[in-house]
Amino acid sequence: MFSSDPDFLRIKVDSFAEGFNLLDPLAVVILFIANMVAMRGTKLTSFSNMILSMISSLIIIFIIIVGFLHAKTSNLQPFFPYGPEGVFKAAAVVYWSYTGFDMVANMAEETRKPAKDIPLGLVGSMSSISVVYCLMALALTMMVKYTDIDRDAAYSDAFEKIGMKWAKYIVSVCALKGMLTSMLIGSMGQARYTTQIARAHMIPPWFALVHPKTKTPIYATLLITTISCIVALFSDLEVLSSVLSFSTLFIFMLMAVALLVRRYYVKDKTSKHDMIKFMVCLVVVIGSSVGVTTLWGANAKGWIGYAIGGGFWFAGAAGMMLVQKQRVPKVWGVPLVPWLPALSILMNVFLIGSLGAVAFKRFFICSGVMLVYYVLVGVHATYDLAHQESIEPVLEKGNVSSDLLTDTM
Repeated sequence: MFSSDPDFLRIKVDSFAEGFNLLDPLAVVILFIANMVAMRGTKLTSFSNMILSMISSLIIIFIIIVGFLHAKTSNLQPFFPYGPEGVFKAAAVVYWSYTGFDMVANMAEETRKPAKDIPLGLVGSMSSISVVYCLMALALTMMVKYTDIDRDAAYSDAFEKIGMKWAKYIVSVCALKGMLTSMLIGSMGQARYTTQIARAHMIPPWFALVHPKTKTPIYATLLITTISCIVALFSDLEVLSSVLSFSTLFIFMLMAVALLVRRYYVKDKTSKHDMIKFMVCLVVVIGSSVGVTTLWGANAKGWIGYAIGGGFWFAGAAGMMLVQKQRVPKVWGVPLVPWLPALSILMNVFLIGSLGAVAFKRFFICSGVMLVYYVLVGVHATYDLAHQESIEPVLEKGNVSSDLLTDTM
């Protein structure tokens, strides 16, 4: 809004590594304020988010309408300037923009009818936002040639180039609103994540405490605030986007796997024969997805390899149809199981393969650190909690029996 240089408010430290050498104190201040608002309670956060969303919706409508009024079809030539590789690589990088939607599921404890409201909220919000994403992207690329788009301030610069310099300030306000909303929702969702982790004793259970007045996990929010501020102060957006995109894709892939496991396997109920069939099919689906991704990453020519990989994927998904389902959703459930989860696995693995080698390196380093913590701390803490919970019912039963014995005597 005030400068074309995105780093003009950041402090450069030459002794730090590239990607971590631009300190951003302003980001720390904004994050702290957003988290303090989220800490005050869901009502205040929801009200603030509603006001900001109303303003943003009006500005988005303005951008789309004005963008199409100044559109030139010649700017869409060539339509695929970087080919399919560019499309998948871009999709993998921006995939983390969908991370905010899973935060809706974390609000189940604070929803009146979670079985009905959570699915409706997820499907409705993701569908509408996907349409808005596509319309805004189309409006931008039709207003300005893709080679002339400013990667740091795309829409503001585009409106300035078409002679509407005053509109760039409106667009900048919309962008700031979007970031504020993301921080508010992210703070609420991450705090609920942390609360569940603390309840499992993966971290000190003190972080699971809920404030009696605001009804929010203030200690978990403070922990998230501290970590977020440290990361925001040192890390460049490119570093974060690569790691977050990889993490998001990997988590969504695991969620698809977990959905299949939940539908087809129940301990002490699923027969050994069905369990083996299901596991073989699941391994085939994941393996074929990795195979197709590897072929694409190696720039393999021809269709034979992809046809073989696709055939194995189809066989694995079709094989699950022969396994009896052990759970059926009572209110709402993901449709077209196992086809939709299997397709999700393929798409997420494929997009992961479209990320660069640096993203893999950063992801494995972060995962390695968390795995070491889990092995050294988390396993023992969660085992002790599970052991304690298994003993308590026995002790309570023993106390009830002794009380009855005393009464009869």
